[in-house]
Amino acid sequence: MVCFRESHMAELTMTTFVSLDGVMQSPGGPAEDPSDGFSHGGWVFPYADDEMGKAMVEIFSKASAFLLGRRTYDIFASWWPKVTDPGDIIATQLNSLPKFVASRTQSFFPWKGSSLLRDVEHEIPNLKKSYPLEVQVHGSCGLAQTLIAADLVDEYRILTFPVVLGSGRRLFGAGAVPAAFELIKSRSTPKGVVISVYRRAGSLKTGTF
Repeated sequence: MVCFRESHMAELTMTTFVSLDGVMQSPGGPAEDPSDGFSHGGWVFPYADDEMGKAMVEIFSKASAFLLGRRTYDIFASWWPKVTDPGDIIATQLNSLPKFVASRTQSFFPWKGSSLLRDVEHEIPNLKKSYPLEVQVHGSCGLAQTLIAADLVDEYRILTFPVVLGSGRRLFGAGAVPAAFELIKSRSTPKGVVISVYRRAGSLKTGTF
């Protein structure tokens, strides 16, 4: 593995789809993640449009490697290797770049370029030093909780959809550490998806009126 100077060290970025009430579970389809009786899978589909697609292509084009939870890895691995169009930037990136999988139950991953990351908290610093651009996390709800609790995410790309789900796994769960964030940029799509970029801005500050 080629190492770059620290000045070119990758950032760990997290891209996720959430509802207005913060749920990120099973955005792509009913069968994606029905755990705990979640029955609203596929809530992203009605709001997908060209503007959202362009935003995702822009994000994926910045990747040097991917860090995925096992469930998200399995979902991606069941679809993206079948997409062989060289003009599809997302497929090209996912199929050609290294993919590290955080899993406690599996050690072999057949998708080309995939390998196990055994100890996420301790291995991420070295992982970031090994790549020049971004190590990207997509989806991966369980992994997200570990990364958030350890304050390892450099930048969040949160796509908020105009729906309330009422139940399901949330991006910032009960174990999230109170923290402040800076909004770097934000825009909306014609179908009402708000695409916001946040970076950590120190500890939570409070006051009174």
